[in-house]
This record gives sequence, C-alpha cells and structure tokens, in this order.
Amino acid sequence: MNRRTGGHDKDRETSTEQMPREQEGKADRGSEPGQSPTPRRAPGRPLSGKPPSRAGSVRLEPALRVQAAQQAAAEGVTVSEVIRRALRAYLRSA
Repeated sequence: MNRRTGGHDKDRETSTEQMPREQEGKADRGSEPGQSPTPRRAPGRPLSGKPPSRAGSVRLEPALRVQAAQQAAAEGVTVSEVIRRALRAYLRSA
C-alpha cells in the first residue's frame, strides 16, 4: 500500500501520474459496451416526496422524555414521530 505524502506516494510518483493507471483498471472492470454505469446517488438523506421539513427544538422534562421514548419503542417509531403525532392531535382538538 502506498502512503501519500504531500501529493506524492512512497515511490515519489505524483498522484496525477498514478490516476490514469487507476482509471484504466476501473475501466477494465467496468460494464459491457452500451451499458451505462450504475448511477450514483447524491449524498444526504433520500427524498421522501414531501416538502422538506424544518427542525425545531422542544424542551421536555426528563420524565416526559422517558415516557415519549417508551411510547416510541412500543410503536417502533422515533421520539420525534411521537411528538409530531401528539402535536397534531393537540392542534386538531384546539
């Protein structure tokens, strides 16, 4: 394994000299002619089809946080989802 140091590997070959050989090797292992390579997904959270939500902070006393965590575990959802459901129910009843 070559260890890079300041743009050079241990054999004093610059990384730009090494790149074409690495790309050649990748091309040799590539797909058949006429096939497109596997598309890459952009980094980050996948799109859900819904408009983006915004994060907000809520302060909970420890006992309420424990109850929310227990409810979330029982339902197999996140604490955030438990809070969203409770807020929706509260707003519907108001």
